[in-house]
Amino acid sequence: MPAPPQDSAPPIEVTDACLIEQSWRHPERFGAVFDRYFDTIHRYVHLRLDESAADDIAAETFLRAFRSRKRYDTARPSARAWLYGIAANLVADHTRAQARWYRALTRSVPPTHVASHDERVVQRVSAAVMQPQLAAGLARLLPGDRDVLLLVACAQLSYEEVAEALGIPTGTVGSRLNRARTKLRENIGPYEETLQ
Repeated sequence: MPAPPQDSAPPIEVTDACLIEQSWRHPERFGAVFDRYFDTIHRYVHLRLDESAADDIAAETFLRAFRSRKRYDTARPSARAWLYGIAANLVADHTRAQARWYRALTRSVPPTHVASHDERVVQRVSAAVMQPQLAAGLARLLPGDRDVLLLVACAQLSYEEVAEALGIPTGTVGSRLNRARTKLRENIGPYEETLQ
């Protein structure tokens, strides 16, 4: 006689808060939080910095999160914004030195002479040519404005998640983002100008 069918209810998703709280007594449980978010944190850091810095900073993000896990607010079921906040702070530390590098990069890129108009158009819209302008524009932003802009653009966090990550009011996120976009547009010019 065949066995009766078993109830196949979907597994219950354990919240990040629950995993973090469990990790207070069983540290290995924090590994599940790492598994859930490492790739997205790494991707965000890599969009802001280079590959080797992304490896180091993503790893450091989880090390700091693990060390401070007992201070995590377990009323927040998702640790996503908390982890992005740690990553953003580490990126900011790294970026302070990198801002000087951005300024040096803009001074060191020699003008390129191109033979034809077609080649000049292709060159001006290429990422290699835009990088110094974008780098310079980002370097001129206030650090708080730059963090908000890049958390929204690179990590695709909502205003609420950015507010939580940076410990600022949601309204401040909107004003910083608007200010960053305006300043960046002033610094690098509208897209059409790059084609001239």
